[in-house]
Amino acid sequence: MKRILVTGGAGFIGSAVVRQLLAETDAFVINLDKLTYAANLSSLPGGADHPRYAFEKVDICDGAELARVFRQHRPDAVMHLAAESHVDRSIDGPGQFIRTNVVGTYELLQAARAYWQDRPAGEREAFRFHHISTDEVFGSLGADGFFTETTAYSPNSPYSASKASSDHLVRAWHETYGLPVVLTNCSNNYGPYHFPEKLIPLMILKGLSGQPMPVYGKGENIRDWLYVEDHARALRLVLEKGRIGESYNIGGHNERTNMQVVTTLCALLDEMHPQGAPHARLITHVADRPGHDLRYAIDAGKIERELGWRPLETFESGLRQTVAWYLANRDWWQAILDGSYQGERLGLTDAGAQA
Repeated sequence: MKRILVTGGAGFIGSAVVRQLLAETDAFVINLDKLTYAANLSSLPGGADHPRYAFEKVDICDGAELARVFRQHRPDAVMHLAAESHVDRSIDGPGQFIRTNVVGTYELLQAARAYWQDRPAGEREAFRFHHISTDEVFGSLGADGFFTETTAYSPNSPYSASKASSDHLVRAWHETYGLPVVLTNCSNNYGPYHFPEKLIPLMILKGLSGQPMPVYGKGENIRDWLYVEDHARALRLVLEKGRIGESYNIGGHNERTNMQVVTTLCALLDEMHPQGAPHARLITHVADRPGHDLRYAIDAGKIERELGWRPLETFESGLRQTVAWYLANRDWWQAILDGSYQGERLGLTDAGAQA
């Protein structure tokens, strides 16, 4: 039985990974999470009582606690998802992104390296450190082209710069110390259990409440959308079969402008929540995000050729499942809205506020 340490396992993507590992494998999962604002243990129904699950409330910046977790649980692999991830929040408070994404990754690498070096030879050879990152590290594309694994890094926000830094640290620990790592960079995720500061869940909840649905600028920014369960499958596959020292881009083959995303959501809400129709009347254009990258698009050919992964969901099928989940799980998101987050606008500099 493999023992897998998942950092950030109470977050959006991390919880999807943990749910799949518990439901579809015989792995023992150690979920390490600080439980910041976007983490939610209720995203792991039944997890606390599962015989192959342990939870550790630990900050990845705490090297001593990380060392204890490695000693106590003796993982065969690490899936590192713990991160600050919201661009708007990084504009308001970049320091926390540097601390968690850069310093935290450094501390985790050091703890993993010390643990790995102390293993017997067979265990050292089998150990894997999987770093999960974002396509935002590559910067902004024009109208044409795709991000590949060899695209030069050109981050434009404090968030993407902090993730680029963590990618470079992971690669350096492999090249310098021999730590067996694999890396992945994904496109925009969406799906169930998504904290409602991000575009798709925010638009769903604004639409359900009859509030204005804010679209940045003209809504022309393009993203490649990836259903979170498809992403979790890809991450498991890379951990198991990815080549050491290699990176893999993971994308959904679903490029859409923000306006296309929101109008598609409005049509689904009209169908599935007709009492609020027409939801498109709620669309409101607001000042754009400072430094808003125009277009992201992933070339996921490498992971398909080498590992046989392709997304199972189209954007339409995944979005329909997502809307249905939010309609059926009001208790999950209402508890968030009753707390410290009420869907307010974040990440406006003075210049952006006057754009």
